[in-house]
Amino acid sequence: MEELTTIQEIMQRLENLSPGKQRQVLDFTLELSGESPKGISGKELVEFAAGLFPPEDIEEIKRAIEEDCGQIDESEW
Repeated sequence: MEELTTIQEIMQRLENLSPGKQRQVLDFTLELSGESPKGISGKELVEFAAGLFPPEDIEEIKRAIEEDCGQIDESEW
C-alpha cells in the first residue's frame, strides 16, 4: 500500500467535510500564508453557523434583526 503525501491526505479529508468546514480550512491556510481574508459574506456566515445554534434560536435572531435593525431613535443622541 502506497503511503499518502500530506497534501493527498488533506485532500481526502477535505472531500468529506461540509462546504462550511472546507471554507474554514481555506481561511486557515490563507491565514497561515499571510493572505488572511478581510471578511466573509453574510451567506458564508450563515453556512458556517448552520448547525451551531438550535433552529428556534436562529428564528429568534432573524425576528430581532427584522424588527429592530435599521431603526433609528433620533432622540437617543
